[in-house]
Amino acid sequence: VQLQASGGGLVQAGGSLRLSCVASVSEVTFSRFDLGWFRQAVGKEREFVAAISLRGGGAYYTDSVKGRFTISRDNAKTTVFLQMNSLKAEDTAVYYCAAERGYSRRSTGWAFSYWGRGTQVTVSS
Repeated sequence: VQLQASGGGLVQAGGSLRLSCVASVSEVTFSRFDLGWFRQAVGKEREFVAAISLRGGGAYYTDSVKGRFTISRDNAKTTVFLQMNSLKAEDTAVYYCAAERGYSRRSTGWAFSYWGRGTQVTVSS
């Protein structure tokens, strides 16, 4: 499974960006994947941002982005999106999309087997 993320860029604080991530699988296969977005800022560990269950059954967010970010999926286009509004300087990071065949949620956190290369998001204050 190959994942290609795009949509990053430079934006002023308060602005918006929409990230996209296309998977190189069929629509049927894609619908059976949980999908997620993670980010890693310079000098920090990678952190979970959002996830959406297979077949769009539910969406999950880290507290710092709730109410500002929205994850969605288009199975026909084998694409997962991350709409980011009211961006803050602390959202600056490389954003990675991820996919897991079946359910990704574990008692210890999230488990994804497939990862994209990442797209840079820079928010200027």
